[in-house]
Amino acid sequence: MFEVKNEIDFSAAHEGLIIGLFDKPEKFSGILEKLDEKFDGQLTELVKAGDISAKFKNISKVHSFGKIAAKRIWFVGLGKEKEFNFEKLSEALGKAYKALRGSKLQECGVFLDSFITDSVDGLEAAHAVSEAYALASYQFRGYKQKSNEPEKKLEEITVYSESSDVEDIKASLTVGLAFGNGTNSARTLVNIPGNLLTAKDMAKYAQELAAKYDFEVEILDKEEIEKLGMGAFLAVNQGSTEPPKMIVLMYQGKEQWQDVIGLVGKGITFDTGGYSIKTKAGIVGMKTDMGGAAAVLGAMEIIGELKPEQNVVAVIPSTDNMISGNAFKPDDVITSMSGKTIEVLNTDAEGRLVLADAVTYAKHHGAEYLIDVATLTGGVITALGLHTTGAMTNHETLYEQVLEASMEAGEPMWQLPLFEKDKERVRNSKVADLNNSPGSEGHAIVAGAFIGEFTEGTPWVHLDIAGTSTTSREHDLGPAGATGVMTRTLALFVERFEPIEK
Repeated sequence: MFEVKNEIDFSAAHEGLIIGLFDKPEKFSGILEKLDEKFDGQLTELVKAGDISAKFKNISKVHSFGKIAAKRIWFVGLGKEKEFNFEKLSEALGKAYKALRGSKLQECGVFLDSFITDSVDGLEAAHAVSEAYALASYQFRGYKQKSNEPEKKLEEITVYSESSDVEDIKASLTVGLAFGNGTNSARTLVNIPGNLLTAKDMAKYAQELAAKYDFEVEILDKEEIEKLGMGAFLAVNQGSTEPPKMIVLMYQGKEQWQDVIGLVGKGITFDTGGYSIKTKAGIVGMKTDMGGAAAVLGAMEIIGELKPEQNVVAVIPSTDNMISGNAFKPDDVITSMSGKTIEVLNTDAEGRLVLADAVTYAKHHGAEYLIDVATLTGGVITALGLHTTGAMTNHETLYEQVLEASMEAGEPMWQLPLFEKDKERVRNSKVADLNNSPGSEGHAIVAGAFIGEFTEGTPWVHLDIAGTSTTSREHDLGPAGATGVMTRTLALFVERFEPIEK
């Protein structure tokens, strides 16, 4: 896929070249200066005339007219250098790759040094080159009849750099591609309809990951789940003809099973809302209610590829939430694996129920730090919109590490408060230890507070991706549909994790 050369080479007969251009350069320097010489100074004139623009994300295509061996050059506008960062580079490259795909190019060259600044070094630029390629190239084909016409897509990229070591660049390209591919795997899982991705299918997918990356795997079936007393998880599954699966993947990157990170992902493959049924408009798209599980599985793929020196247990409670004569009902009282009893006030608040038992089971497997990821509440969309993940925590030091990873991944999150009065609201039941839905006020907060009751003091971060797991619009780094959000954040967090003194 990627070839690296430690030189500037205009003799390679590429279909296209990608070169970055910053706003208002007084004069070309480095590679651009050498390229301008090949064009007898005409590139300078094109910039002055505005035919080549350095405006952020502007793509200018220029024919070489035989001045160099490559047929065409795509100049990628990078905006003002002082405002440049990794995230902007990724977006600009994503738009460039989409332009090349529209031109049906199958190979190209990239001049890496044209993207390097004080804020983005060569290895970060290489990571962006491969990650953006994977993300921007992603398409979910769906289930329409396929055309017999062979698809033409970008398959070979040669990266040129004089300023960085070839082996280091190759390593960064490998990492970036792993992050992009893991995110795309999460996207695909979320895009698959519920009739084609049941709990059984998700368990099979996890087993395939385990076989590929030598993870330890455990798949609990309904009988085993019953023996362990996971009453909260089982209640959600009661109305379904599809049996539940508790999916566990374990990666051991240290000699001893200690400092274990628990990644817990909500895996509701379709959510009707149960007897607290969703509206006819609200029920459409509920195949995506396993976005948290997808993010965890995508992160585990990245972890399997890069093999960080960390210990990770991934736990995914998977079922659908259906309506039948056997389905659980408002006013039911159920008993979780932890022993806590729960009064059910809303069957559409099912995600927090399955996560309650999953968090307990992650601790059973030695998790000393917990991160749960879930498409949990519409309330988080009301609070933060469609571009920001809601976060809650009981441990600020752990939260800071997750926040840093999210910022680096370009997946913004915002911390919501968790006060004692929020906890009191979920403890307010006359017949049980907890209630699963104390009202719509601060909905995202009380949902997180409910899950927090099962952490029992274990350092924990909750991520509500209800607003960010899908998008209705195509963007520079992907199409409309699933985003794979938090996949890269989780993988970066694991890679960079520093154990916390207890």
